[in-house]
Amino acid sequence: MAGCRRLSGAGLREVLGEAQGVLFDCDGVLWAGERAVPGAPELLERLSRSGKAALFVSNNSRRSVAELERRFSRLGFRGVRGEQVFSSALCSALYLRQRLLGEGGAGDSASSSSASSPPLPGPGTVFALGGEGLRGELRDAGLRLAGQEAEEGGEALPVRAVLVGYDDQFTFAKLSQACAYLRDPHCLLVATDPDPWHPLSNGQRTPGTGSLTAAVETASGRKATVIGKPNTYMFECIVERFGVDPSRMLMVGDRLETDILFGKNCGLETVLTLTGVSHLEEAQAYMASDSPAAKDLVPHYYVDSIADLIPGLDE
Repeated sequence: MAGCRRLSGAGLREVLGEAQGVLFDCDGVLWAGERAVPGAPELLERLSRSGKAALFVSNNSRRSVAELERRFSRLGFRGVRGEQVFSSALCSALYLRQRLLGEGGAGDSASSSSASSPPLPGPGTVFALGGEGLRGELRDAGLRLAGQEAEEGGEALPVRAVLVGYDDQFTFAKLSQACAYLRDPHCLLVATDPDPWHPLSNGQRTPGTGSLTAAVETASGRKATVIGKPNTYMFECIVERFGVDPSRMLMVGDRLETDILFGKNCGLETVLTLTGVSHLEEAQAYMASDSPAAKDLVPHYYVDSIADLIPGLDE
């Protein structure tokens, strides 16, 4: 059972020594805004020199994988390749490619509800609520976007999926259009992630994808298939690409309700870092709770910062 213990000393060396690799959330873990967390670039370099995999799982659907790769480089993380990065935008595109085009593997088990759904009849498009990063991942996956045919002068295809991502230009008109498409029972409703809000540097919050998804679900009467953490689909994509052993992987994140629960759902040991959203007191309150659901949010370990993991790695 997870015990929310500080990870240090001999325990740290044992945990990292046995690990095949580490999965990291990005925002609040590796960086805050446009500043890398002190020691984070060095940790990734030390992991690489130790022969351990470093993989990245982000619910942020605003940026494409190519944009995230450039951000790693800009913030001083050397040698991070796009193939190591699994964003909710990328994984949503992989899921929809499998459902709409019948291509890809991990999508076969994305969720029990989708697995039992009837095959979609004929070709179609995706109506995406989100920015260019999300739309770019859909295009790179070979999917067509709603309205693309009109721009290209071709015949309009039916919309087969509504994808809700982070959209800071969300409007009533977009909500109405999404609901119109979702009146077709064959049209999928998919959300990139469930995050209800995101912290801002001034201490305020901005609505997240989960808030927009709730609006679409309420207005349409439909329930979305959610791709990002804490659901397991992103890890299924990782296993398919890298063949990792969950019993030898760590999940490091800053948000109990997404990162730590994701690790629990995927059978990973979990580490909460205190540089982001969740506080140690929250984890301790969940540990003291009698609720089994609350105990699922308790990490195995915690650190003040991921820089605290460096002493556990050999030079």
